[in-house]
Amino acid sequence: MSQVEAFSAAEVIAAKRDRHSLTDPQIDWVIDAYTRGAVADEQMSALLMAILLNGMESREISRWTDAMINSGERMSWSALTRPTVDKHSTGGVGDKITLPLAPLVAACGAAVPQLSGRGLGHTGGTLDKLESIPGWRASLSNEEMLKVLQNCGAVICAAGAGLAPADKKLYALRDVTATVEAIPLIASSIMSKKIAEGTSALVLDVKTGAGAFMSDPQKAKELAHVMVGLGKRAGVKTIALVTAMDIPLGLTAGNALEVRESVEVLAGGGPADVIELTVLLAREMLEIVGITNVDPADMLKNGKAMDVWRQMISAQGGDPDAKLPTAKENLVITAPSSGTILSMDAMKVGMAAWRLGAGRSRQGEAVQAGAGIQIHAKPGDVVAAGAPLYTLHTDTPAAFTRAQESLTNSVTIGDLPKDGKIDRLPLVVERITD
Repeated sequence: MSQVEAFSAAEVIAAKRDRHSLTDPQIDWVIDAYTRGAVADEQMSALLMAILLNGMESREISRWTDAMINSGERMSWSALTRPTVDKHSTGGVGDKITLPLAPLVAACGAAVPQLSGRGLGHTGGTLDKLESIPGWRASLSNEEMLKVLQNCGAVICAAGAGLAPADKKLYALRDVTATVEAIPLIASSIMSKKIAEGTSALVLDVKTGAGAFMSDPQKAKELAHVMVGLGKRAGVKTIALVTAMDIPLGLTAGNALEVRESVEVLAGGGPADVIELTVLLAREMLEIVGITNVDPADMLKNGKAMDVWRQMISAQGGDPDAKLPTAKENLVITAPSSGTILSMDAMKVGMAAWRLGAGRSRQGEAVQAGAGIQIHAKPGDVVAAGAPLYTLHTDTPAAFTRAQESLTNSVTIGDLPKDGKIDRLPLVVERITD
């Protein structure tokens, strides 16, 4: 006997189309019915577009998030003796921060259950990066996750099918219906997974600038405020940093290239901006769970973070000493003129890396482990005409042409202004606690 539905999809769509607030029972029903298949994709598409155009008030967003959490399981880390804390980044070009950050925070005494995703479009996915390490496994059972957390203090893996299944369906639908940008839908998507993940505290890294999903700083701040509110209402200690993504982070964009750079950071070297943001986020994560007697900068220098990294990679089947994959072909792009690099467009660099094979254009596509871009000079650096700007890496040399097209006008080279300052965003645009 078929289930008698509490509402019809058409009446819920009409309510939001006409700028009304959805009731709690309407929200609970529509998320459950869509997860069950009783609401069709075309009906949910219409509702998502109505939400994008007409927005949601904070009560609606909170209830929508709860309904997505309740569509699946909630994880618990009560067996751990350490406090749990996680970090979520909205992603960008060269954003490999999770890789050195999780073992660093674990080395300082917290437990980091980091459920990560795969890349889509110009932003790289943490799991894609780690899968370039021979043998490393992204999919772990809940029991395996707990074991790695107990033994290493940190785990980076894929979210299981039981975690917020409503979000998996909605995420794929938003991608093909031009509703990705809706702040209520972004916030509920991110926070439903993070709250269901069972962490007691969360630090959000909301990127802004040309290479970010939220390029407008005001929109990025709005998203950060909404997500912090959702976390707090769910009993998760939450803060957000709005950080710069106007230029790429570090000197690499691409899977194995970024792993190599992350290992350099864990070995006490690496690019200054990656080190600075890693340490900054580590301090925020430790402070929010009350660990204030250890400085993460010391743990990078003394090798303790590297020890945890090696343990964590080994625990998931990876070989931390294995040679990382390299692309079969490379091409050097040189500076067209002499002078100071005044700007670098992160989006253009990200698009070029994607075209070289480092990213995917649709869910489930394979990525090339060795593909991507090395950056030889960044804003503030002085270059001579003909000096290397980028090295492009790919297994498919036919990709070089389109990648080069993406990099057209990606840098401006000229004379440094009289005040000696480069016009760019500060690393931390704003810290948001409510």
